[in-house]
Amino acid sequence: MDFRALTHAAGLAQDRPRVPLVALAVVAFTLIVLVLSVNYGAYNMTVWDVIRTLTGTLPADHPDAHNFNLVVHTFRMPRILVAFLIGAALATAGTIMQGITRNPLAEPGILGVTAGAGLAAVTLIVTLKDVPLSVLPWAAFAGGAITALAVYALSWKRGSTAPVRLILIGVAFASVLGSLTTFILVFGEINDVQQAYVWLTGSVYGRSWDHVRTLAAWLVVLLPLALFGARSLNALNLGEEVARGMGLKVETQRAVLLLISVALTAGAVAVSGTIGFVGLIAPHITRRFVGPAHEGLLVVSALFGGALLVFADLIGRWIIAPSELPIGIVTALIGAPYFLYLLVRTRAQGR
Repeated sequence: MDFRALTHAAGLAQDRPRVPLVALAVVAFTLIVLVLSVNYGAYNMTVWDVIRTLTGTLPADHPDAHNFNLVVHTFRMPRILVAFLIGAALATAGTIMQGITRNPLAEPGILGVTAGAGLAAVTLIVTLKDVPLSVLPWAAFAGGAITALAVYALSWKRGSTAPVRLILIGVAFASVLGSLTTFILVFGEINDVQQAYVWLTGSVYGRSWDHVRTLAAWLVVLLPLALFGARSLNALNLGEEVARGMGLKVETQRAVLLLISVALTAGAVAVSGTIGFVGLIAPHITRRFVGPAHEGLLVVSALFGGALLVFADLIGRWIIAPSELPIGIVTALIGAPYFLYLLVRTRAQGR
């Protein structure tokens, strides 16, 4: 039996005609939310003015041309693009985590990767002054990678890593690393601690084109690598024995995919702080529309995760205007009830 027959037998075949349709629907939704988000703010603009400014069709002699370009291109677009890129990174990381653990509740935060990346970044922010933006992703990646390796090593038993052990040890590490982060914040200088606290809540406020370029460069390398691992993820979903029978080096592929997921999470954490539940929600919802095959699931999950975070940012700016809620709080308000729903549903199905 070849790989395609196996995927059909295991229910992993994607509904190929639906993948581009769902992707186009998500892109259309993202564009609508993007225009509404750019339009919303203290400086009044019409939707038509936003569209013309974004497309470069606004007449140069328009009386507000300079102000429109400044508001749209300097203040609002960078944060929106950063939100989209972060959502895409976290959704892809969550899709990979769920694939390699074969657990629908897995995501970078649950496995301790987010806590490890956050601890490394907070340590730099509190102990060093004016940390260069280019350094944070690497520090966060180092923290997340060390955590992932430690979790992976401790979950190793009899030549393999059981997904259940991986998750349980990851939860324990997340708790310990969260405590260490709190310890550093308690004994840090007040100004640095305030900056770190704002960062920890997860926010895209004040993000600039430098943040967009830094994160985009990170994802240009990592997202294609994630797509190359789609067939391995499909094989892992068939079970370790079947995957080995197909010639897959299970532990090697699992380690490589875990490293990609860690890197995606670290890049997002370094730019925005810790934002939870995106990696949990996006794969679950998109899997219902395109099926569990990862060739389509990874792409649509990334698009949906980006759209979800752009929408969450708009909600955060609107709900307590003129102030705003950090985007991490909005995703927590959405994601926590959804996580409880999935937990109850999974328990009910287990019975």
